[in-house]
Amino acid sequence: MKFILIFGPQAVGKMTVRHELTKITELKLFHNHMSIELFHPFFGFGSETWRLSSIVRRELFESFASSNQYGLIFTYLWGFDLQKDWEFVKQTCNLFESKGAEIYFVELESDIEERLKRNKTAFRLDQKPTKRNIEYSEMDLIKTMEEHRLNSKEGEITRENYLRINNTNLSADEVARLIKDEFNL
Repeated sequence: MKFILIFGPQAVGKMTVRHELTKITELKLFHNHMSIELFHPFFGFGSETWRLSSIVRRELFESFASSNQYGLIFTYLWGFDLQKDWEFVKQTCNLFESKGAEIYFVELESDIEERLKRNKTAFRLDQKPTKRNIEYSEMDLIKTMEEHRLNSKEGEITRENYLRINNTNLSADEVARLIKDEFNL
């Protein structure tokens, strides 16, 4: 079992890279917004959406980690200045490791100009209905970037299977192939 955590700021390409990686591996996909989008129509971005989303993620992770599947990719916006995000990552990795899974971290970074372009792509808007209000989505992207540290500092991630990629000028397919080759997936 393999658990691949792809993380980085909004619109850096996490979901698109994950999509391409599933085409060239046997990995299954689960992006952060899959659980958020499920409850958003009922509760907006309120605390109930986050509570229910957390329950769904935890249950899915538990079931998947106990299965005989090849592996799972999960994408996540990790606020490195937020203790609750560190705890979520630690708990999720511990769950998978307790079932014998190998853990892989992929950190994506990209220039803000490129991220603002990617924020409007048809694929992103199709997969994430809550991002379709472009004005709000761009405002949230910039606000989140200003309020939180969304990429790690050098040496902060100490996992053996860790890859950091600046994908500003790389296609999602190129990034997926780099990940596949680096980790022999």
